[in-house]
Amino acid sequence: MKELDSIGFLLGSTYRKVSNMFASRLKEYDITPEQWSILYYICAREGMNQKELASHAYKDQPTTARILDVLHRKNLIRKEIDPQDRRAFLVYPNAEGRQLMEKAHELEKEHNDKIASLVTAEQMDQLHELLRELRSRLEEHSSHLE
Repeated sequence: MKELDSIGFLLGSTYRKVSNMFASRLKEYDITPEQWSILYYICAREGMNQKELASHAYKDQPTTARILDVLHRKNLIRKEIDPQDRRAFLVYPNAEGRQLMEKAHELEKEHNDKIASLVTAEQMDQLHELLRELRSRLEEHSSHLE
């Protein structure tokens, strides 16, 4: 198989192109797509801990911790000690974080619509279905593939 035909290369290069386009739209809000994805989950499910956030956002815990530190320094989130586990903390958006998410969520919708306009609605539905299926199977069999 040629390098350019490999699934990893195609997925990675497509992801980078889509992510870079979104990053350029987010610049005015001083937030990266990676920070946006964590803030999105914080706003959607308030009170998650770092481990849960990492799992939902498909990021490792050290990366999630770094992103949380940046969001905290930007005054977009607040951390509270987890009453069930004093070694952990729960994460909540603050007013600035919610306002930013509302604005950035609209940008994300516009970005997704622009990407979707490049193919037919049926093709986009098929792509979503295939990617979800591939991700699900990879999660099921990840220990067998390593």
